Amino acid sequence: MPRVLGISAHYHDAAAALVVDGEVVAAIQEERLSRIKNDPGLPLAAAFACLQHAGLQPGDLDAVAFYEEPFAKLERVLVHLLRHLPRTWRAFPRALAGQLGSKIWVLDHLSEGLGVARDRVVRFDHHRSHAASALLVSPYERAAVLVVDGVGEAHATTIWDGRGDDLRLLASVDFPHSLGLLYAGLTAFLGFAVNEGEYKVMGLAAWGQPRLREQFAEIVRLTGDGAYELDLACFAHMSDADLGFGPALERLLGPRRPPGRPWDFERAEDRHYADVAATLQAVLEDILLALARKARALTGADHLCLAGGVALNALANARLQAEAGFSRVFVQPAAGDAGGALGPPCWPRATAATLARAAAQRRPRPARRRRPGPRGRRRARPARPPRRRPGRPRRPPRRRRQDRRPRPRPLRVGPTRPRPALAARLPARPRHPRAHEPTDQGARAVPPVRPRGPVRTDR
Repeated sequence: MPRVLGISAHYHDAAAALVVDGEVVAAIQEERLSRIKNDPGLPLAAAFACLQHAGLQPGDLDAVAFYEEPFAKLERVLVHLLRHLPRTWRAFPRALAGQLGSKIWVLDHLSEGLGVARDRVVRFDHHRSHAASALLVSPYERAAVLVVDGVGEAHATTIWDGRGDDLRLLASVDFPHSLGLLYAGLTAFLGFAVNEGEYKVMGLAAWGQPRLREQFAEIVRLTGDGAYELDLACFAHMSDADLGFGPALERLLGPRRPPGRPWDFERAEDRHYADVAATLQAVLEDILLALARKARALTGADHLCLAGGVALNALANARLQAEAGFSRVFVQPAAGDAGGALGPPCWPRATAATLARAAAQRRPRPARRRRPGPRGRRRARPARPPRRRPGRPRRPPRRRRQDRRPRPRPLRVGPTRPRPALAARLPARPRHPRAHEPTDQGARAVPPVRPRGPVRTDR
């Protein structure tokens, strides 16, 4: 009976999911326990909560599966940072420190934090984890799977053919062309927080009209095969990850909206921002509809499964159900990164294959060769007496390190040696030329200047 614990962490919405014998026993986000919104930390509290709910110990687990490849993600970050130099020189130190800090060693941290052997901790591809979390919990034996999010290791959008517990990648759109980052950049442009305010942009779209189609045609372009391309000059994925968009976007759509300012649709400025949100929503729906039709043409399936952060857009999902040509559409309830923790545990065959591959790659430690004695056993060497010259006294034992402290110097009590006066070596101070002559007004004479004695230099 396989027991697999899935983990997602180190970006946003960290979570843990426990699957026992193909059934989901427990799944929880770390923010529910830490009380930190969108907590990205390592979800050890969530993992132990799942184990406690199932009555299991960490030693009872067959595997702990992480939802992405840390080294593949590091390679993608390095390649794009170096490719866009010198624009990325500001983001380079922080991005590299983030990857080389806790993210690259996440498998070792999971092993130490959970108390599980390192050879039981495995990793999966990010988009494959999303696809498995949608297909393997859906009621369909065969379906087309569409995964759309910000970015995984390298893919931003993928189309899969799902048959039973088998997933086959058919098409992909790679970073930096990403619908998730397009939506995140416009979310920051409208004054909302990235990875938090995207649902507000979707609600804001109802207050505007898609009047900016010409401007958005320069921001994102549709190709004939259902794919898309972003104008990278309008975005700042690598040079300014916090802002998310570049000056070219403000030249097309106007200045960004100040964050935190109250909305008033009586003002023409706020109505313009509502039109930006409405046009963004309409363009996103058109692209997703083209991708869904491409997935149906590639797979020939009657059902569609959706996963990834963009799959949380309810308006786009309703349009896919109505116009994509599928009989039924299944949306993973936790379509974001939190739901990615559910993919690897629900895929026991892939988990077992990953464990076998990892075991085959490990090299066995060579046994230590010992020289046998006359009877097949190692001979014990006789103890040697300490070597000491005759007549030489025994050396005192060395003091320990904590005893090696500098001894205080004794204070000198008594008269000190007198120092020579500095004035004896200096010329006499010149006197005033009219010191003994009376003034013009008949005042008394100025007394002569007297030497004040030797100059003290020991103060």
